[in-house]
Amino acid sequence: MLFGYLGAAWNILGGYAGQFSFGHAAYFGIGAYTSTLLFLTLGLTPWLGMLAGGVLAAVFGLFAGYLSFRYGLRGPYFSLVTLAFAEMLRVVAVNTKAVGSSLGLVIPNRESAPLNFVFAGKLPYYYVILAMALAALWITRRLERSKLGYSLLAIRENEDAAEAAGVDSLGMKLRAMALAYIDPTITFGPAVSIQGLLQAIVGGAGTVLGPVIGAFVLTPMSELSRAALRGRAGVDVMLYGLVLILVISFLPNGLMGWVRRRRRA
Repeated sequence: MLFGYLGAAWNILGGYAGQFSFGHAAYFGIGAYTSTLLFLTLGLTPWLGMLAGGVLAAVFGLFAGYLSFRYGLRGPYFSLVTLAFAEMLRVVAVNTKAVGSSLGLVIPNRESAPLNFVFAGKLPYYYVILAMALAALWITRRLERSKLGYSLLAIRENEDAAEAAGVDSLGMKLRAMALAYIDPTITFGPAVSIQGLLQAIVGGAGTVLGPVIGAFVLTPMSELSRAALRGRAGVDVMLYGLVLILVISFLPNGLMGWVRRRRRA
């Protein structure tokens, strides 16, 4: 469910706007570090800390997006800029003592306290992630049927033609950046960004349920392969690559695209 949520966030910018980002994990890291630092230093409940982290991540996303889109970066150039920005933030975090350097931040063990986001079992965490995933899908659904959604689809298909038709491509893409990055979870690192990208592509980029379907396919496959091959490093990444090659070759619109074609037939 967590990876479905991750894929849904990437899908707004990559699936609908056609702007492939390899740096989503950096913004998730910003949210996670913000929430944790506020909790450790000020005692602020993580429930509010997550909101603050989401806002700060959105601000960073808008900043990176403005610098990229303002100067006309598209396609692989935009992807490389997002990757470079994420790597820059990772290096800064690793070398900054205030945020724990390479050791990260350690949250002390405490008794069950829902206000502090500490529960006795794992089930409450699942319900929290489920609620967040459903909220992300609801936002995506609303986006798909809105003026912003139609504008993003037009930009994805042909940005020059969309601008000629009166679409403010810079403003629309910045809104997509903000929506995609109000998502305070996980940590820095390109592997997390790539997971979100793969799940959206395999399930069907630019569709509401595509990222969730991709997560339900790829996550069990990854876990089962690790168990079957006794945790050999890199096997899950190899399988991800193989699945991506097969999907691009035979299902270019993902699993949701295949389902839609079957319905029409």
